[in-house]
Amino acid sequence: MILTHVGGPTLLLEVDGWRLLTDPTFDPSGRRYAFGWGTSSVKTAGPAVSVEEIGRVDAVLLTHDHHGDNLDDAGRALLASAGTVVTTRSGARRLAGSGAVDPDRVVGLAAGSTTVLEAPERAAIEVTATPCRHGPPLSHPIVGDVIGFALDGSDEGSGGTIWITGDTVLHRELLDVAGRLRVDVVVPHLGGVQFPVTGPVRYSMTARDAVRLCAALRPRAVVPVHYEGWSHFAQGRRAAQEQFDRAPRELRDALRWLEPGVPTDPGAR
Repeated sequence: MILTHVGGPTLLLEVDGWRLLTDPTFDPSGRRYAFGWGTSSVKTAGPAVSVEEIGRVDAVLLTHDHHGDNLDDAGRALLASAGTVVTTRSGARRLAGSGAVDPDRVVGLAAGSTTVLEAPERAAIEVTATPCRHGPPLSHPIVGDVIGFALDGSDEGSGGTIWITGDTVLHRELLDVAGRLRVDVVVPHLGGVQFPVTGPVRYSMTARDAVRLCAALRPRAVVPVHYEGWSHFAQGRRAAQEQFDRAPRELRDALRWLEPGVPTDPGAR
């Protein structure tokens, strides 16, 4: 398994011959993106890897399509050349309806539902959508549908699942999933997202949340993404590291910060 952090939530996973890309964001820095209901954010860092350098993409795992920090203009353009796009059911309808993706190549999932990625001479990968709550209780009508992804059938030597949490706060359903999964590598979306208009309300996990989640998982590797590169990320790498420094040793040892743009085996020390 080789992981390359492009920036923000965007991660290239090379697993058993597959090239999977999460939440493609490839626009340059400097632009402000509106997220609705008076919220917005400025992209403060460009991608560490260009679309051209990414090369072949067999599938895009898109946690949600309606926020620019998870799918920007350049990322949306990339979808047309990707193999399969797996996203929320509402996102699949929007992408197919807009012509961004051929309807035959987009799969919409709700939390708990599953699809299988298959290709000749490669092991199939089962993709199960996991629940996200992208904000406080009752915020769904405002923030919309979001999912995470649990990948099984890959990296057979590790004997576990790769879990991309997606943009979510820590909530009971997420902890319930953590109690059921045997996770080898977890990719938590951090950042503790906040907006001035909504004050102290959080829209993604803090590192303290991630430590609690990972304590239930006990993964081999914790690979954070979605913590730097945007002005609405309230908690960056330094603050997150401080929380993990106070965690049990097995979690401290599992933490892997990827150098942007550098392909990395998360199991290597």
